[in-house]
Amino acid sequence: MSLSGHQTANPVTTEWLTPPYIISALGEFDLDPCAPVNRPWGTARVHYTIKDDGLSLPWFGRVWLNPPFGRVSARWIKKMADHNHGIALLAARTETKLFFDYVWGVANKVLFLEGRPHFYNARGERAVFNSGAPIVLIAYGRRDGWLLKKSGLKGFCAKVS
Repeated sequence: MSLSGHQTANPVTTEWLTPPYIISALGEFDLDPCAPVNRPWGTARVHYTIKDDGLSLPWFGRVWLNPPFGRVSARWIKKMADHNHGIALLAARTETKLFFDYVWGVANKVLFLEGRPHFYNARGERAVFNSGAPIVLIAYGRRDGWLLKKSGLKGFCAKVS
């Protein structure tokens, strides 16, 4: 069972929305470069979807990033690290090359969320099963590190660089 399948061998969708309590705790974002096409709530002032190819478009302002999970995540996190202004959500696979290349020594802070959150489908319905893996929020830039620490989200926040 995979994280992207939310503990099911036959996922109904590949688009899972960040729980709204996470977004609201982190403050306003200017851009979500990989927002779901259909979404019951916004995550930023501007949304790029798969139809826009947010990876190839310019990023601006404070970015919220919940990238597609799997091998393609590294390309998104690299762009976030280069942009250096925003917060990303990833599976806490801290031993991977992605973390060593674009998180450790690069990001400002990480927040390991307590428990495993339940994501939502495009209709705004909470998934029956949790994410299936621990989740970490990664802050790029000093101000975003401060906002992450002050978010009130339950978990353990650590300074990275």
